[in-house]
Amino acid sequence: MSASPDVKPQLSPEVMGQIRRIQIRAKRLVEEAFLGQYASVFRGQGMEFQEVRQYVPGDDVRNIDWNVTARTGMPHVKIMHEERELTVMLVLDLSGSGWFGSVSRFKNEVAAEICGALAFTAIRNNDKVGLLIFTDEVELYLRPDKGTKHVLRVIREALCFRPSRKGTRIETALRALNRLLPRRAVVFLVSDFMDSDYEQILRVTAKRHDLIAITLTDPREMSLPDVGPVWLEDAETGKQVLVNTSSARVRRQYEQAALERMEKRDSLLRKAGVDLVHVYTDRPWVSEMYQFFKLRERRLR
Repeated sequence: MSASPDVKPQLSPEVMGQIRRIQIRAKRLVEEAFLGQYASVFRGQGMEFQEVRQYVPGDDVRNIDWNVTARTGMPHVKIMHEERELTVMLVLDLSGSGWFGSVSRFKNEVAAEICGALAFTAIRNNDKVGLLIFTDEVELYLRPDKGTKHVLRVIREALCFRPSRKGTRIETALRALNRLLPRRAVVFLVSDFMDSDYEQILRVTAKRHDLIAITLTDPREMSLPDVGPVWLEDAETGKQVLVNTSSARVRRQYEQAALERMEKRDSLLRKAGVDLVHVYTDRPWVSEMYQFFKLRERRLR
């Protein structure tokens, strides 16, 4: 695992332009869509004592401070307020399967933009935000912090970091997260979930943190076009297979297998108590995130 120092690499003008576009778009999304919902759907660490004041009719009798009441001879109540500051952790899968996109962008590029918007949303609410990048091992960890400079570092790493490995181990990432963050945090797990055997640690993490899964899917992972025989390669293992896409039976089998894989993943996440946001590379992800915030806000009322 790397926790590299905050030294800017030499970035090309093209990459700097990408970072700038993400920054501009993320700020606009924060102002137009996310900010109001974000503050209402994520709770702070707990309740913190603020002051004691004299009881007035309508106050909850459970909040009476009996020590002060006995000392003054007048009923007094404790005033509590929510400890609002949150820690937001972005857990980003940069395994080999993320470097795929059949529309206009790779899944990993969409993931970087989502992370940028969430990071800007967090600091606008005076919350800390951190980043954990993983493949089949933890590749980078940026501890939670505040400030625009820190958020730009988060975006830069999400967009430009090139991992040393290609595999996926969600279990490894979540175990590291639980060790690094002993206190409760809001955790966004951004991945295509091309993995298995992470059910147990998922349940543990969902109990310890407020865990939200953002699933990334490209349309070609759900269906194949009729373009004749093509070689398909697993981006993580390098294994290749020749597929005859002209066969209607082959296309149906491919679609059925993809649907079953998605349903199994979603069922696993929901049983673990994890909220889900489905993002597709051929659709605007903003609407999916906005809908998630609205539904969660409604559920918590």
